[in-house]
Amino acid sequence: MKLKNILSIAVMATLLVACKHLDVPSDAQMESRLPKIYPDYTEVMVPANICPMNFAVQEGESETIARLTSPGGTYIYGDNQKVLIDETEWTDMLKSAKGKEIKVEVFAKIGDKWKAYQPFNIYVAEDSIDEYISYRAIQPSYVAYEKLSINQRNLTNFDEREIYNNMSVSSEKVGQCINCHSYKNFKTDNMLFHMRQGYGGTMIVSNGELKKVDLKTDETLSAGVYPAWHPTKNLIAFSTNKTGQSFHTKNLNKIEVQDTESDLILYDVDKNEVSIISELDDELEVFPTWSPDGKKLYFCSAHFEYYNDSIEKSAEMIQRYDEVKYNLYSADFNPDTKEFSNVQMIYNASDSLGQSVTLPRISPDGKYLLFAQAEYGCFHVWHADADIYMMNLKTQQVQKMDALNSERSESYPTWSSNGRWIMVDSRRDDGNYTRPYIAYFDKKGKAHKPFMLPQKDPYFYTFYLRSFNRPEFMIEPVNITPQEFAEKAKEDAIPAKYADR
Repeated sequence: MKLKNILSIAVMATLLVACKHLDVPSDAQMESRLPKIYPDYTEVMVPANICPMNFAVQEGESETIARLTSPGGTYIYGDNQKVLIDETEWTDMLKSAKGKEIKVEVFAKIGDKWKAYQPFNIYVAEDSIDEYISYRAIQPSYVAYEKLSINQRNLTNFDEREIYNNMSVSSEKVGQCINCHSYKNFKTDNMLFHMRQGYGGTMIVSNGELKKVDLKTDETLSAGVYPAWHPTKNLIAFSTNKTGQSFHTKNLNKIEVQDTESDLILYDVDKNEVSIISELDDELEVFPTWSPDGKKLYFCSAHFEYYNDSIEKSAEMIQRYDEVKYNLYSADFNPDTKEFSNVQMIYNASDSLGQSVTLPRISPDGKYLLFAQAEYGCFHVWHADADIYMMNLKTQQVQKMDALNSERSESYPTWSSNGRWIMVDSRRDDGNYTRPYIAYFDKKGKAHKPFMLPQKDPYFYTFYLRSFNRPEFMIEPVNITPQEFAEKAKEDAIPAKYADR
């Protein structure tokens, strides 16, 4: 057969597939329950600009058809077990259903019989979501790291690219760890991330200009670790930490990440100066975060006294790991003088509840504070009992956010720039990998059922063997290329100066 004829047949076959007509079966037997779908997008509230909520129907080896009905029209999809929604049609559905809902009806052919399941709704909020998130992609290998990247994902579609990949400068002899990416006011013209081991330093973008800084001074414990950009000044609060990890043989929480010492520092980006915020003996200060007006700094601190002089602090910490419990503090801050005052505990979790608080984040309107809470420690991503809580900053009343939590670990809560969406890292899916879940937070202060970050292939998470670590909202993409970051990484870091208060 001639090549021309073969090509013609191939084109005709493609057109036939593309023009395949789908319709719902008229003789389907009605079931009394919702369909089993993955990810679970039943009865969720989604942003008005989210990408298609593709899902798979898990009703045995079945052929599947789904009918989506919005105020603007009806669309039918089916691709074996997958429901893959056309992006243009989905955008039209979101536009017409804003403030309303999209009705989803699922039909599955099992054997030679069709079944119809109870319909469910996907509610479309009036509110949009920030266009981008970024996260560290890491293998949960427990004991080692090799390939790491910080990625950015467009939430309005499925576009994704790397911000930086550690393999661009790593070699057989020199490895590199990267972590703790952070942005000022959700924008990327002021951002940072850390590099450790090979080519160590902090990559800081200030007003669009990239530099590499060594924040370790003779007067501080370490370089900056957990960061928080001041919302109005070119200042960054960091914790400095002497961190180690240990491993359990019986405890289901297999890994423990611990700080034998930790303090808080303030970095003046313009002056390249580091100063001490807090370095109290017997206190482990960590996880700073600013109020939206920049006049308060919130942080966590655990009171821990070492009493065994015959062993190293790290060894004693390992022995007493479950005694380390963090409480929540605030300090007033004068942005003009850079002075801190009126340090006070605002939530005593250790004495009153026997619990430990980490990772505080303030809502953009300054009304609410989210945090993770578990029985002990500061690295709750590894703790199955870790849940998300919220404090009303006016009343200081604390409530467990039941809608956001599961029987497995929830950690690292963060807000969207408009305060209407909360993102958390959760291991509810399989217990091993952290995935980003997004929930609507309404004007009454109520969180709705969270949904897993949608992917083009609904089975993406079953074969993507990396965790989504430290997911952050961004209102714009990072425009510095991975190659530019890599070239700067190879340069010597600029030493920061110490400024005594």
